[in-house]
Amino acid sequence: MASTHNTPKKRVGVVSLGCSKNRVDTELMLGYLERAGYALTAEPKEAQVLIVNTCGFIEPAKKESIDSILEMARYKTEGRCEALVVTGCLSERYKDDLPKELPEVDIWLGVREYEKLVPALAKLAGESAEAESRLLNRSAVIRPANEGHCAYCAIPLIRGAYNSRSIEDVVSEAKALVAHGAVELEIIAQDTTRFGTDTAKKRLLPELLKRLSDTDAKWIRILYAYPDDMDDELLSAIEKLPKVVRYLDIPLQHADDAVLKAMNRRGTAAQYADLIDDLRRRDPSYILRTTYMVGFPGETEQAFENLCDFVQAHPFDRMGAFAFSPEEGTAAANMPNQVPEEEKRRRLDKLMSIQRGVSAKLAARRIGTVTDVLVEGYDGKANKYFGRSYGEAAEIDGLVFFAGAKGKAPGEFAKVRIDRVTEYDLYGEETK
Repeated sequence: MASTHNTPKKRVGVVSLGCSKNRVDTELMLGYLERAGYALTAEPKEAQVLIVNTCGFIEPAKKESIDSILEMARYKTEGRCEALVVTGCLSERYKDDLPKELPEVDIWLGVREYEKLVPALAKLAGESAEAESRLLNRSAVIRPANEGHCAYCAIPLIRGAYNSRSIEDVVSEAKALVAHGAVELEIIAQDTTRFGTDTAKKRLLPELLKRLSDTDAKWIRILYAYPDDMDDELLSAIEKLPKVVRYLDIPLQHADDAVLKAMNRRGTAAQYADLIDDLRRRDPSYILRTTYMVGFPGETEQAFENLCDFVQAHPFDRMGAFAFSPEEGTAAANMPNQVPEEEKRRRLDKLMSIQRGVSAKLAARRIGTVTDVLVEGYDGKANKYFGRSYGEAAEIDGLVFFAGAKGKAPGEFAKVRIDRVTEYDLYGEETK
């Protein structure tokens, strides 16, 4: 690897788009760059290297990615940018077409090529560099690519087959993150509950939770837990481990059996209902999040109404929703009975309107409770600290704003009594 001790560090600016999985990939890239002597900057006009880690999931995400690439390309003439790099899902999916359309980009890397970033930058600059591959030991076995993917989902086309890392590898990374100041660990994958089924031929998430609980992390949070794999072994592990927060992100996508079958989703609406009701009985303090899709091909008005009824009868504290987008290469793109765009928007608006009432009702249960809040910063204008309780995942949920004694630093915890809630945020005061 080229030495950087006698030369000024090059500055790198990064735009990370899309889901939390993309954010993890972005952090991996930054680790490679830091190891190679680069410095991070939040000012794109100051960066010699600009990276856009793209999302290619649905049409709006692709447009946002292209817009971000073009925006960053401006700094090749208006700033100090010497190299524009595009990585991630869009780059992987359209690697044969995009270089012709966007000559402004100097380096294109797919989702499994992040270790090539440092050598590619060195080559572009006419330098020599050794590929760094020692930051994370991501040893894994590729599972068959044709198993169990949804009819509408382009992610398997982009990221490939399910790919479990070893428990030792994950725990080693977790310990390193905690040693560098991480307080919370988020477990995330395309299907977190399938962890281990490709390598050990069994679900290893309960064992992983136990191992991570032995680290010095304060909180452990599970994201993208599929409903059909949430058995008693997993739930018991969650409930026996104090560090695993009572927060579950369970993507259901729909609640009409005919639509679920067409989507190639595992499970039925009745099974989903039983799971949600069981979670509420097991521990009323669970905060639950889900995602729904409206306008899937063949979704009738009755099917949509079934979804609306489910949202009210088996409520989630948090809900994301989006309209179906036909993605090339997916089975759903060519299905008959496509729903008109105007009707998709109407259904999306109605579903979100219903959820606003559901969220407000569930949030009101937390008024008067005392909760630990992980401090993230201080809002000088509002004269309040802000942070997250166990019930708010980073970057996708709301915040807790509270009045408290001066001097708190990000990463500290405060006990806060909640006295007011809005649709997304909570408000309170520090208490002892």
